[in-house]
Amino acid sequence: MLVKPALGRAVRWPGTRRLLAESGQDVPETSFWLLALHNGDVEKVDPSPVKAVSPPIETHEVSA
Repeated sequence: MLVKPALGRAVRWPGTRRLLAESGQDVPETSFWLLALHNGDVEKVDPSPVKAVSPPIETHEVSA
């Protein structure tokens, strides 16, 4: 589940006590994170669809 801290909140990972990144991080769906989501401490982030970049098409000119 991808979450980020709610506006004005700082949320720490259980166990390590390091802060959850403001841009969001993938976290396990444990009771800790589900409770933080329910309490409004974090909010779900929709993963941005990644655009596939296709390689440029090469054109070959034929000389007459």
